[in-house]
Amino acid sequence: MFERDLISQMRQWSCRSPHKPLVIRGARQVGKSTLVREFGKEFDVFIEVNLDLSEDATIFQRTDKVEDIWQYLCLRNHVVSDSNKRMLLFIDEIQEVPEAVGLLRYFYEKMPWLYVITAGSRLQSLLKKRVSFPVSRVEYLNLRPFSFIEYVNAMEGGQLRDMLVQQSVPKLMHEQMMRLFNQYALIGGMPEGVSIYSKYHDVERLSPIFNSLLKGYNEDVERYARNEEQVRIIRHILDTAWYSTAENVTFSRFGNSSYTSTQIHEGMDCLERVYILSLDYPVTSTDAPAIPNYKRSPKLIMVDSGITNFVTGIQIQYLQNKDLLDTWRGRAAEQIVAQELRVWLDQHFVEKQFFWVREENNAKAEIDFIWQYGDQIIPIEVKAGTNSHLKSLHSFVNKSKHFVTAVRIWSGEYFVQEAKTPQPDNKPYRLINIPFYYIGQMIDILAKDGRF
Repeated sequence: MFERDLISQMRQWSCRSPHKPLVIRGARQVGKSTLVREFGKEFDVFIEVNLDLSEDATIFQRTDKVEDIWQYLCLRNHVVSDSNKRMLLFIDEIQEVPEAVGLLRYFYEKMPWLYVITAGSRLQSLLKKRVSFPVSRVEYLNLRPFSFIEYVNAMEGGQLRDMLVQQSVPKLMHEQMMRLFNQYALIGGMPEGVSIYSKYHDVERLSPIFNSLLKGYNEDVERYARNEEQVRIIRHILDTAWYSTAENVTFSRFGNSSYTSTQIHEGMDCLERVYILSLDYPVTSTDAPAIPNYKRSPKLIMVDSGITNFVTGIQIQYLQNKDLLDTWRGRAAEQIVAQELRVWLDQHFVEKQFFWVREENNAKAEIDFIWQYGDQIIPIEVKAGTNSHLKSLHSFVNKSKHFVTAVRIWSGEYFVQEAKTPQPDNKPYRLINIPFYYIGQMIDILAKDGRF
């Protein structure tokens, strides 16, 4: 079991009083069940039920008395219920029994001393059955594919991980750390892929894993699609969306299909709810709050770079190109940055990721990502080269009413510079240049060098 950073947030949840039932969300095979079982070792008693199994599902279908359910589970597992002990109930694949979802509020109200965690790879199927989690009676955490810090910890151990956390990577190790990040971008962060690669260091061994995941995604569709037509639409998206990774997409006739904008949009919405993809919308303002414009084309980001590389057949480019920004016309870099930022956003309970476009339709300018930091909007560019190549960033700075602190993510070393936009505006701004491997430390870097 590789250590996952989300477990620290789970510990924080367990220390709160009262503690609401915790729902762990995430795509298929990102390690939700494994994580909860590992967390369960920290309790006096850990009981797991899987509602995909008929014998477990029946327990939650026969009665709505949570005290009776818990007593039965204790008897079955040969343990004694004791409110003075730390006891954890894990309900896996809860979407298979909608009645169990409604019972979560009663666990919270009638047995507040019991810790309850639930998970499922197809929670979207509950919407098909018009079932939702009890409002204000549960908490949520998202589990994503491995972040780079988790990957480094799995591959190299805690010493390199600590260097990243403390932003203390020596200059002599910059190239080594960049090679490690490029390796991470190549194989992605799916736990089984990371495990196999850590053992054999052979990319070809990952193909059966990715192929199995893709088949699983396709098989799951029937469980949450509304009807047979939507099954076909979603499967078409699953076949084609990977090729549009990190691109602004148009819904109508997506993937050379005859499907309407509404059909594709609804299908992508379903896949977004099961964490297979995300639609990131643009904002046009340079000032907080960051309000997305849903009338503009969103950017498509997929769940994992490793699966994307496998489907699109660009793995060889990683081996040929020294710089990640040269791979797949820079889209590979943007995908893995988005993947890293998503973990970062989850940690700060931010649901959506945005980018920036200039409001005027006849003037093209686009910033890859933005982050609202207090009352400031931080533009984040994934770029190589000198400041003269940052035309979109300069457009953002010139339009802003405030002094701008901007971030460039690149393959170079970490440094901060005071810069100016070109003449005639010549407007000053601060540019924080962050190597790919420090993306996970961006909040700490902004707090230290943003000088807000």
